Amino acid sequence: MTRTFIAVELPDTVRAYLTRELARLGRALPSVRWVDPASLHLTLAFLGELDDSALAAATTATQEAATLGAPLLLRTGPLGTFGPRQAPRVIWLGVEGEPARLLALQGILVQRLEDAGFPREARPFAPHLTLARLKTPLAPVALTRLETLLGERRREHARWRVEGLSVMKSELGRGGARYTRLHPCPLGHSS
Repeated sequence: MTRTFIAVELPDTVRAYLTRELARLGRALPSVRWVDPASLHLTLAFLGELDDSALAAATTATQEAATLGAPLLLRTGPLGTFGPRQAPRVIWLGVEGEPARLLALQGILVQRLEDAGFPREARPFAPHLTLARLKTPLAPVALTRLETLLGERRREHARWRVEGLSVMKSELGRGGARYTRLHPCPLGHSS
C-alpha cells in the first residue's frame, strides 16, 4: 500500500525563499515546529493508502488531467491559518498568481480521479503551502505574535512556472513525513 497524493512540486528558487521565510517565522515563533522547506509542495488531491492497481489508476487519471492543462504562473501569497482564531491548527502560506487556471486544473484532476473511482474530497480546494501543524494551542504571547505576522503585508514573493503535476508517495516516520515523486506528469503533453 502506498500513501498517495497529487501535487505541484516547487523549484529550488521557491524553496530558497521559503527557507528564508521559515527562518523569519521561526525567530518570531520559536515554540512552533516548522516544516522542512524541502518537503513543501502544493497538494491538489490526497488519495490515501492505495494498492498497486489503484495507484496505476490514479497515475493514469493524473496523466490525463495533465495533458488537458497548460503551464501556469504562481506566486506565494499571504500567511494564513486553519482552525479557530484562538487555537489555530495549521499555519500556511497562500498561493496566488493565476488562480482561475489553477482551480480549473485542479477541477479537471479531481474529475478524472472521480471518473477512475476515487471519492471527491468534501472540503473545497484552498491552494496553500502548509508551514506548520500545531498540536497544542499557542501561548498567549505567541498567539499575539502570530496575529501580527498574519497582518503583515509582504513585499517579497516567490514566483514560479508550473510545468507539471506529480504523483507523490508519503512515508510517515519519527522525523515527520518524507515525500517521493513516483511519476511526473508534464502539463499539455500526451504520454
